[in-house]
Amino acid sequence: METIALGPFAVTPDGALAPLAADPAPALRFAWRGRACRAEVAADGLRLAADAARIPSTAEPGADRRRAFAAVARLPAHLPSGWRARLLPDHRLRLEASAPLAAPANATALVASLVRFVLALDPYLDSLEAAGVAWPPGTSRT
Repeated sequence: METIALGPFAVTPDGALAPLAADPAPALRFAWRGRACRAEVAADGLRLAADAARIPSTAEPGADRRRAFAAVARLPAHLPSGWRARLLPDHRLRLEASAPLAAPANATALVASLVRFVLALDPYLDSLEAAGVAWPPGTSRT
């Protein structure tokens, strides 16, 4: 039976995923709208994360940090149940969620979960961009 590689997984002809290494939580890294995203397969399902925005530095000309922090402070109240927003030490705003993933996991279910996550993420990215809190162009970290 021949398999193909999909990130840290081997995909069998029937679509089942198996970790390529002994990593207890293999993950796929991808980008959506220039933002770094991560999908980690865990025993309890899928853990999803996206670096949604970055608070501008005081050194950036025209940066409205007060407006940016206000937009970030309002965000958690509008996120779907189970989602969370975290401001990281380097001023990145990370949005995190989890999703069920039936065992044994398969490539179709994994990709479908990724698509649902990024489509649900879009309105929050739009809202942050409208408030002047965006991801700097050309800085995607995947």
